[in-house]
Amino acid sequence: MSKEALVQFVGFASKLRGREYTFTVRESSTEPREFTLTIANKAFNDHRVRYQDAPGICSLKLRHELATHANCPGGTHFDITDQDLEDYRSSHAHRTTQWAHARKSVDL
Repeated sequence: MSKEALVQFVGFASKLRGREYTFTVRESSTEPREFTLTIANKAFNDHRVRYQDAPGICSLKLRHELATHANCPGGTHFDITDQDLEDYRSSHAHRTTQWAHARKSVDL
């Protein structure tokens, strides 16, 4: 992905098969492009993904696709796979653990 590309989360819509997240990618030399990424309802129902993490998961996937394909991925719609969810979970596991065990300081 070029440094000039700006990835912006636009919003989401609930669909029959899952939640569809929309992003706009802007580059200085081209018109803005719109991408959608879908997370299956089953992933939410099975507690494999939290609603508040979904935009971040989709952003990570889209940035990966842009970087892999020199900002020109083969399509404008992507499904979030179980592997995408695991990649996100493992890349954020340390942060969760760090905060879970942090001690609060007490001012006397």
